[in-house]
Amino acid sequence: MTLSFRLAEEADMPRLNAALAALSETLGDRHLSSEDDLRRAGFGRHPVFRAMLAEAAGELVGLALYSPSLSTSKGRVVSYVSDLWVSPARRGQRLGPRLLAAVARDAAAVWGAGALKLNVYHDNPAARRFYDRLGFVAAEHHTEMFLDEAGIAALGASE
Repeated sequence: MTLSFRLAEEADMPRLNAALAALSETLGDRHLSSEDDLRRAGFGRHPVFRAMLAEAAGELVGLALYSPSLSTSKGRVVSYVSDLWVSPARRGQRLGPRLLAAVARDAAAVWGAGALKLNVYHDNPAARRFYDRLGFVAAEHHTEMFLDEAGIAALGASE
């Protein structure tokens, strides 16, 4: 079966959201994004992500959601892959690496990105082995930090 890769379009938001919900369920995460949230974030006035879709016979079998980030310490734009999903029926067929390669090509063409970064959950050793095999290297000198809406409000950002 022929596999094709393409950028998501606004009309893809129902399928994109369903696949992201499946990823969240697999990871044990809550999925709070709606189709409208994705539409605004990806196709609004200032898009903040791109999504690469993998399709076979019109069926969505994989996706990667990614955004640019400027790393001053690396001296380059880095593409942050926030979500990578491959349908269970397609796992083990090298679709993940092919999706990441498509992301790297697109990110280089659009943003001049020269690297990829992502997060892997500590309780997902299979994913960690997968990324290790691809050559990803764990960050050693920093920890990801997160400030939620309450923290932002406490900063006085709503003033």
